[in-house]
Amino acid sequence: MQADKLLTPLHLGAVTLANRVLMAPLTRLRNTEPGDVPTALATEYYRQRAGAGLIINEGTHISPTAKGYAGAPGIYSEEQVRAWREVTDAVHAEGGKIAIQLWHTGRISHTSLQPNGDAPLAPSAIKADSNTNIRDEMGQLVRSPTSTPRALETAEIADLIEDYRRATDNARRAGFDLVEIHGAHGYLLDQFLSPAANVRTDQYGGSVENRARIVLEVLDAVIAEWDADHVGIRLSPLGVFNGLSETDQQEMALYLIGEIAKRNIAFLHLSEPDWAGGPAWPDEFRAKIRAIYPHPIIAAGGYTVDKAERLIGAGLIDAVAFGRPFIANPDLPARFARGAELNPPRPETFYGGGAEGYTDYPALAD
Repeated sequence: MQADKLLTPLHLGAVTLANRVLMAPLTRLRNTEPGDVPTALATEYYRQRAGAGLIINEGTHISPTAKGYAGAPGIYSEEQVRAWREVTDAVHAEGGKIAIQLWHTGRISHTSLQPNGDAPLAPSAIKADSNTNIRDEMGQLVRSPTSTPRALETAEIADLIEDYRRATDNARRAGFDLVEIHGAHGYLLDQFLSPAANVRTDQYGGSVENRARIVLEVLDAVIAEWDADHVGIRLSPLGVFNGLSETDQQEMALYLIGEIAKRNIAFLHLSEPDWAGGPAWPDEFRAKIRAIYPHPIIAAGGYTVDKAERLIGAGLIDAVAFGRPFIANPDLPARFARGAELNPPRPETFYGGGAEGYTDYPALAD
């Protein structure tokens, strides 16, 4: 099937995309440490992929305590803002658009990555059955079990929300076209959504409404800092990842998406579970989402051109974010336009330098 629908323009809030072939956020772990600063390699990497309708950059932590992977970048210091400005300028010079993914990993972290070797932050002090990337004594990336977190105090949540607001201001000054809040894949905001990771008894735990509260408060703070037309959010409804299995959390997914719809933001980005070994969504579930969310929906997962064309044509989604194919094919939209053969993904390129033991990680989307 030809990529006819994928190659048409799309309005996302404040920006107009040249096509609907988006680049998914992909963990790269190539940034300078200490400092978590993007390098010239990041500038060239994103410049090469500026043909995407929208690049959503790699997960970028909003504060030192948000870090969960050695080599991941930040957006909380002036040095980081200056480095990201070089990236966005390069993408814009090629006619592209780029969003930043605002990331807090929560319990998917390790004491060696935290300020002063402290425990990672989480909704509750429940260790994740998952691994992350740290550096060994030689400075090489290796896989390690995550550390046991400590529960955020209720009074600390206002400071956390302020970190998201400040990161949004930094992203705007760094020249990004949009921000995407990372609310997916078992990271901090997703941990609040899950009863397996959140056993709080305050206003952020218990009921569906309480567990969703912090996501909506973060979203409202980011909107207030910029505006709704420059904000998107990524969720992974019914997902299986980073020690969480949410296949039975349809009530939470539909409640949260309905509340997000009221905010009129630029886009909702949905990471479907089949890319990480979870069950594929039936179209009936997509139809429930579309019924409560009339605004732009970006889908991601194990998408092919045929699947993308079918679901865009059915009105169930509006664009598709492709991950691994974009690493192997920087000119992916042009290849779709020509019907050209794609280079196959090479797993040894998935991380900067290749993390020892990365094969236990089901995929690399942020």
